Amino acid sequence: MSGVTVYNHMVMPGIYEGMLEEYRALVEDVTLWDVAVERQVEIRGPDAFALAQYLCTRDVSKVAGGQCRYTFLCNYEGGILNDPVLLRLDEDRYWLSLADRDILLWAQAIAAERGLDVVVREPDVSPIQVQGPKSKPLIGDVFGEGIAGLPYYRCAWTVLEGLELLVSRTGWSGEFGYEVFLTDATRGSWLWDRLFEAGRPYNIKPAAPNQVRRIEGGILSYGTDMDDSVNPYELGFGRLVDLDADGDFVGRSALAVVAERGPERLMTGVRIGGPPQLGNPTHYPVFAGGARVGRLTSVAYSPRFGANLGFVLVEAAYARTGIELEVMIEGDRFPAATEPFPFVERITGPDS
Repeated sequence: MSGVTVYNHMVMPGIYEGMLEEYRALVEDVTLWDVAVERQVEIRGPDAFALAQYLCTRDVSKVAGGQCRYTFLCNYEGGILNDPVLLRLDEDRYWLSLADRDILLWAQAIAAERGLDVVVREPDVSPIQVQGPKSKPLIGDVFGEGIAGLPYYRCAWTVLEGLELLVSRTGWSGEFGYEVFLTDATRGSWLWDRLFEAGRPYNIKPAAPNQVRRIEGGILSYGTDMDDSVNPYELGFGRLVDLDADGDFVGRSALAVVAERGPERLMTGVRIGGPPQLGNPTHYPVFAGGARVGRLTSVAYSPRFGANLGFVLVEAAYARTGIELEVMIEGDRFPAATEPFPFVERITGPDS
């Protein structure tokens, strides 16, 4: 491992061989990710559904046991606090699989304030992601065809050598993949080694979440592409705000106003000229006709396209396809043009 970062107050592997080397392994073979930093909030008890519904912008009543849903958690002004995956493990048990921000105490406070009969806690389940086109045969070898055949955004419990695990058909790569959640935190190294050994015939590589592939797949990153100053409609994800759902949820009133008037800013994909960019340590200003109209939130060079791809949050009038822009990177201006994202459709399998 040659680089680390901090995520959810934990040290996380940031790079092993290199971003482009890991990209090739991800799109051609299979990769193993240590994403224990992907912390969970568990909501359990008689009022678990009521709390999950109040926290999430999605209609949780439509989520059956064993299903997962990408959702937003918003503040009362409609700003995004997190964009977790919601997993419904049982009738009265949910996990919020979090991006990089404290949510546990917020959820506990809301539960107490509303007098709900529910336990809100953080389970220590240290997920590992198995991502790439050869992940399905690897998972089949380890857990059997039933688990390997999970439909997209479904999860199931299984047992491996006496250890109970949760496996979900989810991931942050844009490629076919899975997440494996521990129930015994002392077995993390054992599970990593077990999966890595099973992956040797498939040319497995250790890797970190890959910025190139996630941008190609239109996967947004909390804290980079969004925060509590941005609402779901500005990201183009208004379909994930269920204003017709029964009952209230945090931010509903504010988001209803945005839905009625339309967002003033929009996120769109962008293709940028200039030398290859392997990331951005900060947001970069975006210009149209000499006037600043927004900011570049993410950028990475894509070997697939031979170009720098990224996301820009700009005034709504400049979010149409084919708008010519300029992006200022480290003091130099480079030409750019807007285009829809995802640049490459996510590979979910025929059962998605």
